[in-house]
Amino acid sequence: MIITTTPQIEGKKVKSYLGLVSGEAIMGADIIKDLFAGIRNIVGGRAAAYEQELRRAKEIAIAEMTESANGLGANAVIGVDLDYETLGQGGNMLMVSASGTAVKYEDA
Repeated sequence: MIITTTPQIEGKKVKSYLGLVSGEAIMGADIIKDLFAGIRNIVGGRAAAYEQELRRAKEIAIAEMTESANGLGANAVIGVDLDYETLGQGGNMLMVSASGTAVKYEDA
């Protein structure tokens, strides 16, 4: 399945728009606490463990979005947007969400 942030796929023609699809991943307080406790692996001002956890949350959100698109019979998701939000009291949770438009395309 093609996943793209662009509103179209070069060389392809959108045959039908199937609807909005999304996926979310939420990192709880314990995960964030553990990450900050283990942040001693900072290299060059970057927290590698935290970045790795964010990447994993992004992959989960995209996978859920893709699964929703598959359920609609899509072969691509266009206009994908990724958002990162803090939730809960004191921002003790982090949510990563991915959303886009599920489409069926054909070669142009």
